[in-house]
Amino acid sequence: MLSTAEALATLLSAASPITGTESIPTLEALNRVLSADVTSPLDVPPMNTSSMDGYAIRTEDLTANGNRLLPVSQRIPAGHAPEPLKPGTAARIFTGATVPPGADAIVMQEQTETSDNEVTLLHSPAPGEWITAQGADIRSGSIILPAGTRLTPQALGLAASVGCAELQVRRRVKVAVFFTGDELTMPGEPLKPGAIYNSNRFTLRGLLEKLGCDVTDYGIVPDKLDATRATLREAAQAHDLILTCGGVSVGEEDHVKPAVEAEGRLSMWQIAMKPGKPLAFGAVRRAAQQADAASSDETFFIGLPGNPVSSFATFLLFVRPFVLLLAGMRTVAPRVLSLRADFTQKKADRRNEFLRARINAAGGLDLFPNQSSAVLTSTVWGDGLIDNPPNHAISVGETVRFIPFSELLN
Repeated sequence: MLSTAEALATLLSAASPITGTESIPTLEALNRVLSADVTSPLDVPPMNTSSMDGYAIRTEDLTANGNRLLPVSQRIPAGHAPEPLKPGTAARIFTGATVPPGADAIVMQEQTETSDNEVTLLHSPAPGEWITAQGADIRSGSIILPAGTRLTPQALGLAASVGCAELQVRRRVKVAVFFTGDELTMPGEPLKPGAIYNSNRFTLRGLLEKLGCDVTDYGIVPDKLDATRATLREAAQAHDLILTCGGVSVGEEDHVKPAVEAEGRLSMWQIAMKPGKPLAFGAVRRAAQQADAASSDETFFIGLPGNPVSSFATFLLFVRPFVLLLAGMRTVAPRVLSLRADFTQKKADRRNEFLRARINAAGGLDLFPNQSSAVLTSTVWGDGLIDNPPNHAISVGETVRFIPFSELLN
């Protein structure tokens, strides 16, 4: 069995960004990945602006004669072009408005007294005070969003702030997903003896859609080798990745592994981790005439275990970074926190464990009491996964590696 680090390295070394790109409106680009740098065509702000409601002045007028009573020569709302400031006068100005030529400081209105068309300054500002200089945020010609950036709401706002109406992004990663197991039943259908509801279909589709994938769901495939092979062949034709759940163990009814070996190849299929030991990675041959889904004649394949926590954890730790690399992202590793364990786990496992835990009010970690791979409740109760090394028992007060779900679901 491969270690988790070896398995992740195997997957990520095989992934490269898909080649298709498109130009889409910036308003519709949330969560897409840039295929080209976004370069600013202008300074932001494009002129000197006031950071406060107040009065624009020339500081030399104050230092020359000490006079603090100035006539107000103009009023400058945001969005209006000012006239040059006349020496010996002040301009009423509002937040975000253009500083008039000649003015070199702003006195906030709380530090003034006004009467008629005059203002008394109660403060002597330094040059540049409360002025946001032209280009203070962004300089014309600078790269504000590099290729490989996944577009967050604030990134869209940044692109819009320099006038970008459209953005060049990579096309969505096309993922085919199907589930094996004659025991699987969809919610809403009668639950026969020995059957279970197919929770994995809902979890995995939700995770793929959260990553922005274009998902084709082939549903539940019968536990038969021919049916599994036929679904693999069909799914390979127009997708970048085939994701399956169940059937990758070593039982007589586990047909995914032999089906993939017959239709393509497997590079690995077991990992020394808990939960999630049976995880398969390889590729399925694609018909020659359909080889335009990616720059290869193969479609990647990842087979997840059937237990719900195992499939959830292996998706977050392996499928997520693999898909993000296909999508064109450059940084895919989640941030890891060092937090205090407020529990004791005396029994160490020979595999790398990923324990469901949550942050308590004291800033430490509590452990979900049942760490079985079948207990999906733990994934809703928890805030993330403790990455516990092999053969390591955890003592109360010890610092452990914690990967928040907020990172893994991003």
